Amino acid sequence: MRAAEKFTDPILWFANRGTGVVLVALLTLSMVIGVVSTVRASSPRWPRFATQALHRNISLLTVALLAVHVSTAVIDEFVPIRWYDAFIPITAQYMPLWLGMGALALDLMVAVVITSLIRDRLGHRSWRAVHVLIYPAWGLAVLHGVGIGTDSSTSWGAGVTVGCIAVVAATVILRGATWWHERRLA
Repeated sequence: MRAAEKFTDPILWFANRGTGVVLVALLTLSMVIGVVSTVRASSPRWPRFATQALHRNISLLTVALLAVHVSTAVIDEFVPIRWYDAFIPITAQYMPLWLGMGALALDLMVAVVITSLIRDRLGHRSWRAVHVLIYPAWGLAVLHGVGIGTDSSTSWGAGVTVGCIAVVAATVILRGATWWHERRLA
């Protein structure tokens, strides 16, 4: 390969596209399960610890897939995305607003992951204060996908996005209602 040639491969592009779509669905699922677990609902058939374990495992899968998503975007040189563009929101040459939203979402998710790994060393309030950053991270990730995603303008891509937004909105409304009810009883 000559120095002037760029490394690009359609497989990387498809991997980046695919992981982006799956990521928004997995991140949504992780959020929904996380919110549902705060309602403290359980049954003999599905105990609360199973919901928490499912949330943790889906979150870990989401983080692994996020690493693939970022890596494929950086490795594929079809567009100029440098490794630090994935972490620093203002440095991108390619679609800086939309890539910056993705970078900020990634930064917030990294904070959530790190504090979750050291949760035993943090107080519950400190951990919770950082953990709720997943809400803006999810919103930024969705905006990133809408703005930069090549499939966001297709009917199925828009359907995935609208479906994820609807599910999270319904879950947050449910949590708000249960939170209000819990406070009234206390």
